[in-house]
Amino acid sequence: MFSRIQKWLDERFGWEELIAPLRHKSVPLHKFSPWYFLGGMTLFLFGIQVITGILLLLYYRPSANEAFESVQYIMTKVQFGWLIRSIHSWSANLMIFTAFLHMFSVAFLRAYRKPRELTWVSGMLLLFLVMGFGFSGYLLPWNTLAFFATKVGTEIAGQVPLVGTKIMIFLRGGEEVTGATLSRFFGFHVALLPGITTMLLLLHIALIQRLGMSVPPSVETEWKEKPEKKKEMRFFPNFLLRELMAWYVALGLLGALAALSPWGLGTKADPFAAAPQGIKPEWYFLFMFQTLKLIPAKLFTIDGELLGIMAFNVAGLLWILLPFFDKEGSQRRARWTMGAIIFALAFIVTMSIYGHYAK
Repeated sequence: MFSRIQKWLDERFGWEELIAPLRHKSVPLHKFSPWYFLGGMTLFLFGIQVITGILLLLYYRPSANEAFESVQYIMTKVQFGWLIRSIHSWSANLMIFTAFLHMFSVAFLRAYRKPRELTWVSGMLLLFLVMGFGFSGYLLPWNTLAFFATKVGTEIAGQVPLVGTKIMIFLRGGEEVTGATLSRFFGFHVALLPGITTMLLLLHIALIQRLGMSVPPSVETEWKEKPEKKKEMRFFPNFLLRELMAWYVALGLLGALAALSPWGLGTKADPFAAAPQGIKPEWYFLFMFQTLKLIPAKLFTIDGELLGIMAFNVAGLLWILLPFFDKEGSQRRARWTMGAIIFALAFIVTMSIYGHYAK
């Protein structure tokens, strides 16, 4: 039966020609090979986001008067609605976590080296978009914590020199966080960001398909010296089946988190109420938030928060351009680049932990 289906597809779509690249694609085998699973894991969690997001859209109402009540209805009245929402929320956090792990694994393995510079750039842009998903989706339940966190986040964006106020008004849909902000964030979350992400994701996958999997410099040197040690695995079906097993593990973890620790809803946002004490953003923005809190109000007559925002913008740009600083053959640049990567990881982890426990 399978061969008949395959023949039917081949006659109409050229199935054999379509999957030919997968049959010839191979994956290098070495001690760092398990890190290759992180990209596919992030893609799998993005798929979970799309599926659960579509299900939630059937009941969600993007207005200040009905958003909270519609989410409450999903969690209390819709059969398994609480589970779908919990899976959506937990998979969003796990997706951002695996995206960060994937980014640092690529950086430490120096997989961004020539000719894969654009693969790194497209991957970094995807990471920023994923964080944009988190920021825009956080407001949609219209609860107290999300309302004031969005207010603080858009105020920080408003500190950008020259264009900050315009950016803040664009994000909020006005001077303040209102129902217009909710409608705008809903549009970002379900239309604009998914459209851009889909196009960029296709480009990212096409670049990986075109250039193949990178091999760390140490392994590359070893294989040149001892060609007999070079090992590869066919992508289809060998590596793909292992990737599917990793997805199965991720799905089990996701189901356990959603069932044992359902995502809460909190209380409905009141724009006229005072902001709760100790309000903090989600964990993936926490290192930036805590850093800005530690910067003095004034540094050499310059606003401290403005200086911090400018520093993060410059650091983000330099991080995107990382492959262009790490020139092949330059050991000095390689050491400087590796030092910058270690510092970035240590900084993010340290400030996130400190921000979590700080009052």
